[in-house]
Amino acid sequence: MRSLAVIAALLCPAVALANGRPPLTNGVHFRPGDDASLYVATTFGLLVSHDDGCSFRWICEQNIGYGGTFDPKYRVAADGTIFATTFSGLRVSRDGGCMFVTATADRPANDPGRIADTWIDAIDIGPTGDVWIATADGGKPNNVYRSTDNGMTFEPRGMLSQAIWWKSLAIAPSRAQRIYATGYQVAGTLMDGGQMPPTAHFEISDDDGAHWIESPLAGVSFGLTPLVYVVGVDHAHPDVVFMSSIGANPPNGDRLYRSTDGGMTWTEVLATNGAILDLAIGPTANILVATLGGGSFQSSDGAAFARMTSAPQLTCVGQRADGEIYGCGANWQPDNKAVAKSSDGMTWDKVFRFVELAGPVECPAGTPQHDSCGGQWPSLQQQFAATGPTACNAQSMPDNTSPPPKTGGCCDASRASPGELGAMGLLAAMCSAATLRRRRR
Repeated sequence: MRSLAVIAALLCPAVALANGRPPLTNGVHFRPGDDASLYVATTFGLLVSHDDGCSFRWICEQNIGYGGTFDPKYRVAADGTIFATTFSGLRVSRDGGCMFVTATADRPANDPGRIADTWIDAIDIGPTGDVWIATADGGKPNNVYRSTDNGMTFEPRGMLSQAIWWKSLAIAPSRAQRIYATGYQVAGTLMDGGQMPPTAHFEISDDDGAHWIESPLAGVSFGLTPLVYVVGVDHAHPDVVFMSSIGANPPNGDRLYRSTDGGMTWTEVLATNGAILDLAIGPTANILVATLGGGSFQSSDGAAFARMTSAPQLTCVGQRADGEIYGCGANWQPDNKAVAKSSDGMTWDKVFRFVELAGPVECPAGTPQHDSCGGQWPSLQQQFAATGPTACNAQSMPDNTSPPPKTGGCCDASRASPGELGAMGLLAAMCSAATLRRRRR
C-alpha cells in the first residue's frame, strides 16, 4: 500500500488541473420548474446542461470569481440566476454564466446589508424565491441575511455575532418562514480570564428570521471540533429536519440525526465510517446519503437507512422535483461515470463523462466567460481528450475548434487496456479521496 501511495503522489499531478487537484464532480443542482437544466459542480468550475444532461458546457473558476482549492456552494433560482458562495462575497450571474458580479458591491461600506468582501459559507433558496445566505468570516462579525429581490439587496436577520461562524442554512420547502441555521462558536477568553470552549449551535426561526430559538442539542454526539450542519428538510413536513455531526463517529465518520419536532429533540439514524458529503431528500421522502469512502445509504422513512450496494462511488447526490436521482461518480473505473442517474437508487446509468464535454458556455466577446474561459478551453479540451457529447444530437464542439487526437489520456479510461484501467481507476480514486477530504475539512 505504501508503494501505491508513492505512485499516486507522483502521478496525481499528471491528472490534475491548473489548481493542482484531480478533476472530479462534487455537486449537482437543479433549476426549479426546469427539469431539462442541470448544474454540476467540479474541481475545475461549473458544468451546465440545458438538454437534460445530453451535453454539458463549462464555466471556468476565474469567471465565477474564485481559485485554488476552494469549492463554492451553488444555488439556481427559478429564472436561471446562478448564485455561488466565495471567500470574498456572493457571486451572481443573471445571463446564464457569461458574467458574474459580487452581490451588494455597490453598497457603501457601512450599509448593514452589504455582504461583499465577506466569506459567504452557506446559501439556500426558499420556496417563494427568497435567497438566504450566512457568513463565516474570521475577520469581522457574522450574520444571516435574506434577499427578497433575487439577490439584488440583502437584509440582516438578527443573528449578528462576534464569535460564531454561521456554517449552514436550510429553508423548509413547504413553509418559507421556517429557517434552520447552524454555527460554530470559536474558543475564546471570558471576562474573568477563563476559557470558553468551542460550541456548536443550531438555530430555528418560524417567522422569516424575526425571532430565533436555539436547539439544546441534547444527546447529540460531537467530534473533537463541535460542528453540525443542517443537511435537509422534508418536502412536506417542515418539522422533519436532518443534521450531521462532523467527526462524531471516530476515526473518520459522522453521525446523522433526525428531528420530527423542528429541531428541539434529535434521534440518531445513521453512523457512517466516512465523512458525510451530501444528503438529498426526494419529493416522496426518499432520502439518500453520500459519504467519503464509507459507501452510500438510502431510506424510505428517514428513520432506517440501508447501504446502497449497486450505487457508484457517490461524492454528491441530488433528487430532482420529478424524483429522478443524480449523483457524482468516478470518471474512471469502476464507475466510468462523472455524472450518473437513477430512478430508484438501485440501477444507475451514465449521464456524462469528461471526454464528452462540449466546450465552454458560449458568450459574446467582451464577457469574462468568452475572454477568460474561452482562452483556457483548448488546454482543457486536450487534457480530457474531449470529443463532445455522444448521448444526443447536440453540437459536439464549438465551431472554431477541432477534436483532439485520441491519445488515450487517463481522463477517458475507455481508451486504455483493462490492466491500465484498473491502475488508473485506483490512482484516480486515491487522488479524489484526498481532494474531497481537504475540501470538507
